[in-house]
Amino acid sequence: MPVMSETLDPRELALRIRLRAVRMVAPQGFGYLGQALSSAEQVAAVFGAARPGVDRIVCSPGHYIIGPFAAAAELGLLSEDAVAGYGQNGSAVEAIGTERSPVVDYTCGSLGQGLSAALGFALADRFHGSDARIFAMVSDGELEEGQVWEAALFAAHHRLDRVVVLLDANNSQVDGPVDSITTLEPIADKWSAFGWRVFDIDGHDLAAVSAALVAAGAERGRPSALVCRTSTRHGLDCLPPDADGHFIKLPPSLVAAAVSELTGKLEALRA
Repeated sequence: MPVMSETLDPRELALRIRLRAVRMVAPQGFGYLGQALSSAEQVAAVFGAARPGVDRIVCSPGHYIIGPFAAAAELGLLSEDAVAGYGQNGSAVEAIGTERSPVVDYTCGSLGQGLSAALGFALADRFHGSDARIFAMVSDGELEEGQVWEAALFAAHHRLDRVVVLLDANNSQVDGPVDSITTLEPIADKWSAFGWRVFDIDGHDLAAVSAALVAAGAERGRPSALVCRTSTRHGLDCLPPDADGHFIKLPPSLVAAAVSELTGKLEALRA
């Protein structure tokens, strides 16, 4: 993880992630805004908990990279020129992350691979005597990939207690609600049965996410998973009822309303 040039109140950072994400997708008029809305508190908590230059961040679902990119821009880790190229041809700040994406230690366009990469980091760190933590962002839709569960078994068997999964359980994927495609519940019980310490929490409650990260850091002998119950609409009341949470359309009028709403919330927080 790169060194931060600025620290922020995590509550303010979460709001700024949402506002930045709106501005990032606005030029195209559509994009993965819903993923930033559902994961903003998780990203803010991880950027607050991770030790710069020591710990690692893995963003398994490539389209979730908008959250880390937005956080990095707000913390001075990405230049304004770089983030202005989000989603444009030839830019390293891509709408769907790849192996060349900045900010995080690993992301990949193909779903379901991030946890395996996180475990590779954890094993390498163990061999080198490092106590680095690995924070792996995973989506609930990814749980339809068998590789995730193979990795979960491997992590518990090898007692990789420096790994913590932040599972964004927003019940949204490209084909519709996750529970209409595959029955995943009870998600928390599944991870527990696989040998993980599990925290089933409100993913928009920053205090709960931060406290779970602290508890996970103290866990020994097994990895930890935070099942973060979230919504792709959270924090942006101006979204129309029929907004597609997976890939939201943002006409200029909605951009203006979103910027106004989030700017107002920032001002109220600072007051």
